Formats: sequence, structure tokens, C-alpha cells
Amino acid sequence: MSTRLYPVVKEGSKKLKVFLPNFWMILAKPSHTLLPNQVQFIVSPQMTKLDIKQYLERIYNVSVVTVNTHNKMGDIKRNKANYIIKEEDSKIAYVTLEKDHKFEFPPLFGEADKTQEDTLEELKNNFQKRTYFNLKSNGVPSWFSHG
Repeated sequence: MSTRLYPVVKEGSKKLKVFLPNFWMILAKPSHTLLPNQVQFIVSPQMTKLDIKQYLERIYNVSVVTVNTHNKMGDIKRNKANYIIKEEDSKIAYVTLEKDHKFEFPPLFGEADKTQEDTLEELKNNFQKRTYFNLKSNGVPSWFSHG
């Protein structure tokens, strides 16, 4: 699964030894439209295509057809002190599953539960609560006062 060298297991050892790869994968929302059976991951820069395929097949029992990767350079920016700062480079993997598999990104943070109208009403109510002026506190907003 990896080209790394792992510690040698001695035969007299009674302890159970488990070696896990120090790779990581992050499921990412696709930056552009993908096919229903394709998934985008941000992976460890040391991972190869074969590592990604075996990682998904052996750990998650997902049948993988192909893996395409590309390295994305981090953005170069200047901060307020006029120093140049470069963000970390990342490796993006596009994994194609079998034809009959269909992947949908899971709804996070209750996205599917609320409609836009409900969310808008909730935001309006929260705004009114935060900007409420109490006449007894001489115009100090409620978020600033304790009462």
C-alpha cells in the first residue's frame, strides 16, 4: 500500500502490532461539476494513485475504477507587513467509482432541513434582537449591555 519502510516485526513478540499508514484523505465538495459516480478528495501529497485506490478499497470497501490526481500550488499573497506568504500546496484526487454507484455529497449542518424563507426570517429576528435599543439604557444596544 505504501513505499514507506515500517518497523520490523520480531517473531518472539507477544503484542499485537498494527501499522496504520500516516496518510490522510479529505472528502471535498467538487470545484466543478462531476459525474454522479465521481468523488473529489484532497489527499496527502505523498500518496500515489495506487495508494489512494488501495486505501479506499481496503479500508472502506469501495470499488474504485480509476484515480486521477493533480498537484495544486498554494496561493502567494502579501500580508499587511508586506511579507510574501505562500499557502501550502495540496494534491487533489478525482476518484471514479463503478457505473452503478452514485455518490451524493451528504447534507451538512442541516442544509436540507430549512428553506431559504425560514433562514431569512431567523436572520431577521436575530438581527432585531441584537440591535434592540432599550430606552432605559440611554441608547446603548442590547448586545453591549447586560440586561
